Amino acid sequence: MLGIIGAMDVEIKKIKSHIEEPTVKTAAGCEFVTGKIGSREICAVQCSPGKVNAAQCTQAMLDNFDIDAVINIGVGCSLSKDIVIKNVVVADSVCQYDIDITALGEEKGLINGLNIVKIPTDPELSNALINSAKQLGYSTFSGTVASGDTFIGSDKMKAQIASDFGACCGEMEGGAIGQVCYINGVKFAVLRSISDGGDESVQVDYPTFKPIAADISSKILLEIFK
Repeated sequence: MLGIIGAMDVEIKKIKSHIEEPTVKTAAGCEFVTGKIGSREICAVQCSPGKVNAAQCTQAMLDNFDIDAVINIGVGCSLSKDIVIKNVVVADSVCQYDIDITALGEEKGLINGLNIVKIPTDPELSNALINSAKQLGYSTFSGTVASGDTFIGSDKMKAQIASDFGACCGEMEGGAIGQVCYINGVKFAVLRSISDGGDESVQVDYPTFKPIAADISSKILLEIFK
């Protein structure tokens, strides 16, 4: 069964609407919708924004369903001058930019227990998303997606994250979802459609382009099932 996680209703509702003969189960405060899209068994859920919400939802999914892979879809901000609104980023790795124990001499972003900063995504899943995005005509990039519990909305913060982690996209869930999948031995991928530039124009760009970017990410995923 393929698990699909989106943080907001706008990111996951289109996927849920395509599930045939849906069954709903609630666990850990999350509503999981299971069924089929084509021949593929699907479990889709809205986790709500933020790393803790994403992590607890992912663990609940893995505990309650026979999940063999997870794809996290949704919107994100660009951390690169080469990536603009309505472009697509598929993560080759994820990190968490707000983990910081450098005061104790550790590398910034180091995840205690795993002793790594960047968690690699599954190449096969990621390549399928990249090929789907390109087939639909979207400009598509691959790189590190950085997650944190602060909404990125300044040139200074954007530049710092890009510099610290070599990340090309920022958001609030992928790193946590990746960590949970990694420790459970479940392959995962992260897809983001760019809704804003992560800078001072975010208050205008984000609400304007969020629904458009969310629709793009859903279309890319649904294309895989055809």
